[in-house]
Amino acid sequence: MIVDLALNNTKAYIKNRIVDCSLAINEGKILKISKEVNMPKSEKKIDLKNQLVLPGLIDAHVHLRDEGKAYKEDFYTGTAAAAAGGITTVLDMPNNEPVTMSAETLQTRMKTADRRILVNVGFYSEFPKNTKEIEKILEKGAVAFKLFMAEQVGGLDIDNDNALLEAFKVVSQLKVLVAVHAEDRKSLRKTEDSFKHANCNEIEAFLKAHSESVEVKAVKHLLEIVKQTNARVHFCHVSTENGLKAVLDGKKPGMQITCEATPHHLFLSVDDLRKVGTLALTMPPVRGKNHASALMNGIRRGWIDILASDHAPHAPEEKKARTVWDVKVGIPGLETTLPLLLTQVKRGRLSLGDVVKLMAEKPAEIFNLTDRGCLKRGNKADLTIVDLKKQCKIDASKFHSKAKYSPFDRWSVEGEPIKTFVNGQLVMDEGEIVAKAGIGEIIRRQ
Repeated sequence: MIVDLALNNTKAYIKNRIVDCSLAINEGKILKISKEVNMPKSEKKIDLKNQLVLPGLIDAHVHLRDEGKAYKEDFYTGTAAAAAGGITTVLDMPNNEPVTMSAETLQTRMKTADRRILVNVGFYSEFPKNTKEIEKILEKGAVAFKLFMAEQVGGLDIDNDNALLEAFKVVSQLKVLVAVHAEDRKSLRKTEDSFKHANCNEIEAFLKAHSESVEVKAVKHLLEIVKQTNARVHFCHVSTENGLKAVLDGKKPGMQITCEATPHHLFLSVDDLRKVGTLALTMPPVRGKNHASALMNGIRRGWIDILASDHAPHAPEEKKARTVWDVKVGIPGLETTLPLLLTQVKRGRLSLGDVVKLMAEKPAEIFNLTDRGCLKRGNKADLTIVDLKKQCKIDASKFHSKAKYSPFDRWSVEGEPIKTFVNGQLVMDEGEIVAKAGIGEIIRRQ
């Protein structure tokens, strides 16, 4: 048998250890992992020069924009950014133009993405107004639903507990996950309106409006809904110590609760926000260093299930405005996440196993990506090749994303992705995109 590709002279992270091996790839899947002498003949060979192969990383929280927001990002530039960052699969959020919240809008979005993506893409949907449409959306392949508690985005009235209860009963019966942005809208808007009325338009007012209590209240509120429905819920970008404690209180036997943290909530603080300014403004905002320490402790203790970038690109001019309330919130993160994490590995704050677990194994498990997340025979040949010794500075001006800015700009990092394989095809090589659009696969709920 002659296979498509052999990757030789490499080290691979397999079952919690690093092994010297070669990988045989055929028809987009891993066929064999063994010593080079045991490899089948191949059409092509690549010498990886003793660099490390990780399972292709999965980012479960990404805003690819496109459609009516294509000026911020589109499917090609967003997935190019993912590939450049060593990410082989992303899950796309639904707050688009139009909002992804029906079978029709989901199908159109998938069609728009097809043949333009460089990595694999799965799609969230917002809740429709009519819960009877939920099953139709799932039939089209939505991987999960998203609930924004901070503002009204989809068709479900977020201020109506009866409507929330009905929707969560339906998704529970259908065994589909709901990802939640947990900030209490009423508390948030009340404080925000009072600041606006008093003409308080600075970053400090934004921080007070998006307080820790706003996050905690939303988490606790939603957990009451979950207790009545036993729905699968994933809390996005937990940002505070007490927010994490509230999530942990919900992680009781029989409850299907998971959560994530982001690099910006781990590695930035309000001091950085004050220094960088609104370029670093996001929702929920970065917090005091005590909260970042609590989140890192949560990772070490296994309380936080995954890491995700919350890649949220905007046009540069949208990151500046007359008042803080008019600034578009969110930062690009696809191209900085892995280098930042590998730097923490180098400094001894995280292990390589932590990175693989948080960005490959657990996301694959939580979102039911059954043929991804680890290196084994039969899995998709999604591979992230890293150079753990490579030192450089983050340069946002060279991002593949349209959003060429970052609060991490000029940060020194050690460890970088140097090659990205998607479905057995080399997509990124030493920072350059070397594949044609369409390599990526549209992932549909299984």
